[in-house]
Amino acid sequence: MSTPPTSTISPPIYYWGTPVVLITTENEDGTFNIAPMSSAWWLGNRCMLGLGADSQSTINLIRTKQCVINMADDTMVGAVNALAMTTGSQAVTTATEDMGYLYFKRSQGYQYVKDKFSRAGLTPAASNVVRPPRIAECPAQMEAELKGVYDMMGDMDIRGFIALEVMVLQTHVHESIRWDGYPNRIDPDKWHPLIMSFAQFYGLKYKKITQSTMTQIDEEAYRPFANAVDETTVMEEI
Repeated sequence: MSTPPTSTISPPIYYWGTPVVLITTENEDGTFNIAPMSSAWWLGNRCMLGLGADSQSTINLIRTKQCVINMADDTMVGAVNALAMTTGSQAVTTATEDMGYLYFKRSQGYQYVKDKFSRAGLTPAASNVVRPPRIAECPAQMEAELKGVYDMMGDMDIRGFIALEVMVLQTHVHESIRWDGYPNRIDPDKWHPLIMSFAQFYGLKYKKITQSTMTQIDEEAYRPFANAVDETTVMEEI
């Protein structure tokens, strides 16, 4: 088999395809913010979130140590687009060039929006162990607490991004994506995440390509790296 030709390029963004997440956090005045983002990945019961260092979500999360990671599916494009180009930070209206990513948002036309739930037509649902609400329309919602903060781009003059490690405390899912016969598993044939790929929205094919060799390992084998099963937990209807 011949190898395809390659070119050396310098892409301005590296969004190769990751799920869209709506993060809810608590503002200083007790109201709640929603931020759409797609720089998120998981390992065990930990999630790494890549956010603007001066974004309202970052400020809220560092202050309160709490958030909810709400997973958007491919039917939620309208709500996500309604939240795009908005910010919960009033400072964006007066941001100057030395304010890094906050100034970038101002220069690109981001608007300050106080009530993100109304803006996107989304429904808050009370969380069990953290103060920020879940988003009822999202098929999966993970209550989480902050465990680590890591500066990024420390070698650059401009203040840009920050990585935040959170631990999932509780996971709530719609019945429609659960795997029949398994109390704690998601059916990947039923779960259709909204994917951000190079600033464009995509969905996954509704059929897996083929069986992965990794399915030889039972999912429960990873339990030591996840949360213990609470046998008393009752799945609530949202």
